[in-house]
Amino acid sequence: MNKVILMGRLTRDPEVRYSQGENSMAIARYTLAVDRRFARNGDDATADFISCVAFGKSGEFAERYLRKGIKIAVTGRIQTGSYTNRDGVKVYTTEVVVEDQEFAESKNSSGGDGGFAGSNSYSGGGRPAPMAAGDGFMNIPDGIDEELPFN
Repeated sequence: MNKVILMGRLTRDPEVRYSQGENSMAIARYTLAVDRRFARNGDDATADFISCVAFGKSGEFAERYLRKGIKIAVTGRIQTGSYTNRDGVKVYTTEVVVEDQEFAESKNSSGGDGGFAGSNSYSGGGRPAPMAAGDGFMNIPDGIDEELPFN
């Protein structure tokens, strides 16, 4: 079984390209900084930098909502490959092919860096953020259903 679950922060905005052809598809690449659970030899906490690639709707989602510094949880699979660079040296690659990605904290928790970081705190398009109702749920203003990444 090849299954990966990661939680970390984007090191930069996703790089998105579209495949050519009649049915073009979004291909988003980004790197997650994933904290290690334990430091070695008394060192400060360290992180691993994991390359991720998202295709199709997941790539479009990354392009639209993911930004540098946002904390996300990703599930996917590890994919390895290789190619020969211009100098004739064989280069080996390892990346996570994203199957699912979701926000791991609210926008307020991430320091308000301007990115969309919480499914209940979306305030894009210059609209004020929805206020919490007495029952603890957020009121979503009318007319933004088509902008939300979920329905």
